[in-house]
Amino acid sequence: MTKLDELDHLSLGKRVRLQRLMYEYGPGNGHMLILPIDQGLEHGPVDFFPNPVSEDPDFQFRLAKEGGYSGIALHIGLAEKYARRYAGEVPVILKINGKTRIPSDSHALSPLTSSVEDAVRIGADAVGYTLYVGSPNQHADIMQFNSVRAEAERFGMPVIMWSYPRGQAVAKQGGRDSLYAVDYAARVACELGADVVKLNVPKDEPESRSEQPSPYDELELTYEERVKKVVKSAGKTMVLFSGGSKLGDEDLLHRARACLEGGATGLIFGRNLWQREWEDALRITEELKKLMRNQ
Repeated sequence: MTKLDELDHLSLGKRVRLQRLMYEYGPGNGHMLILPIDQGLEHGPVDFFPNPVSEDPDFQFRLAKEGGYSGIALHIGLAEKYARRYAGEVPVILKINGKTRIPSDSHALSPLTSSVEDAVRIGADAVGYTLYVGSPNQHADIMQFNSVRAEAERFGMPVIMWSYPRGQAVAKQGGRDSLYAVDYAARVACELGADVVKLNVPKDEPESRSEQPSPYDELELTYEERVKKVVKSAGKTMVLFSGGSKLGDEDLLHRARACLEGGATGLIFGRNLWQREWEDALRITEELKKLMRNQ
């Protein structure tokens, strides 16, 4: 029995597309290794400075192809301008909302930048949507997501939610990467109908633990235990953990191992791969895939 067999609620269209992402590309054993390149919009060109050649999206597409990734996640402009030469070789996950980091995140909301219909038109295998859990604008965010979810159901398109805690209320209750916040974000993705959720690995910082609501303020969990807790809260929504800012090899592989052993379906690592020089990026990609195939 495959992981998809366990998710018997999926429509045929979603299952066909997830089959490609989970079994026909990437590690090929039900895990996903996704390469995101939405940072140019979300963070600006600053993320390309450590490896200047990465400013050309063709670098990431070549890495996704030659490294054997499950897919590449990007916005509509990059998809239409750069994906054609890799058609059929690199599955596309179309990120359909986004924003810049220039304004404060205190009232975060990412407007739609494309649609599920666009994803179908370009042959994408999933759409990505960022929802800011806890933002004062979450009411509008949830309504916008519901429209996307309904359209995705109509087209049989899997939805990956970037579920990110944001806002002052979150900051006052342990912060955006606290176990309380990430655990809540995982459950929100499941409750709202996401097929897959992208999460940060929750941190445990003693100075902010006491700020978290009970009983989180009393939980002293290991790295691995925090991962398992979050995966459990996501239920039948598959979990991808992000890599965040660039880490050294040892820390990156520890994160990957802990996430996979904790029940994650996969990893969505961007800067940790394409901020490296070409040969180094391919090398660490192979190490990650080896880890995934051994799970």
